[in-house]
Amino acid sequence: MSSPRTVTIAVIQTTLNADVTTNVTKISELVSKAAHQGAQIILPPELFEGPYFCREEQDRFFAWAQPVENHPTIAHFQHLAKELNVVIPISFFERSGQVYYNSLAMIDADGSLLGVYRKSHIPDGPGYEEKFYFREGDTGFKVWDTAFGKIGVGICWDQWFPECARAMVLMGAEILLYPTAIGSEPEEPDLNTKDPWQRAMIGHAVSNVIPVAAANRIGLEGNQTFYGHSFIANHRGDKVAELSDRDEGVILASFDLNQVRLNRASFGFFRDRRPDLYQVLLSP
Repeated sequence: MSSPRTVTIAVIQTTLNADVTTNVTKISELVSKAAHQGAQIILPPELFEGPYFCREEQDRFFAWAQPVENHPTIAHFQHLAKELNVVIPISFFERSGQVYYNSLAMIDADGSLLGVYRKSHIPDGPGYEEKFYFREGDTGFKVWDTAFGKIGVGICWDQWFPECARAMVLMGAEILLYPTAIGSEPEEPDLNTKDPWQRAMIGHAVSNVIPVAAANRIGLEGNQTFYGHSFIANHRGDKVAELSDRDEGVILASFDLNQVRLNRASFGFFRDRRPDLYQVLLSP
């Protein structure tokens, strides 16, 4: 019988404003709080340096993007990750030459930058005008072998696509993380997507037998209210920790990754896959 290999995940949820320094300080304090509670992998929300600017199409927001190299926020969290011995996936607005991406930098517990993932699926709709700002990612899906396990990360809209989750698990992911910015629909004020949003990711947890965590923001930004409900689900799809639509703070959950691996094998989902029948998935 394999010995336990337990990892503790934390998710951060908070309001965010237009001041980068204030937001980075707030996230840093919550990262430290989670680390002191025993977290080893700590997930902040999507694009936490500022408000969710994709609510509208304004060329002035392109000035907020920066290259990976010498990025001050990434460098700050590299230092903090090393100090606290934690893994921190950092969502940021990336400028690369003449194009722009919605990206994530994976920082390991020794402060090293393991690489960058560029969001694969880019939404386009009222209040979520991301195609105006971001090119579709060119990195492919990524899984990082960190100090505390193999982590796959999708960014927000990626979380609705089962192909993304399955691909990351086939690449060896032991945990799936989703930094997010989602809330009300400006054109459909009576539409609340919170439950489908959670169910989609819980489905990934069940069908891949893997823990899943999502971090969202909260609060009113312009005419949009971000509904929070950040959560952590176990490999059975049970929500083991969740914040409300108003809570600021952190939640934590621990998992024995060796036991999860055994459970995944016993369910047989990966044994019984039929990739010879899945050619249709490659059609548009």
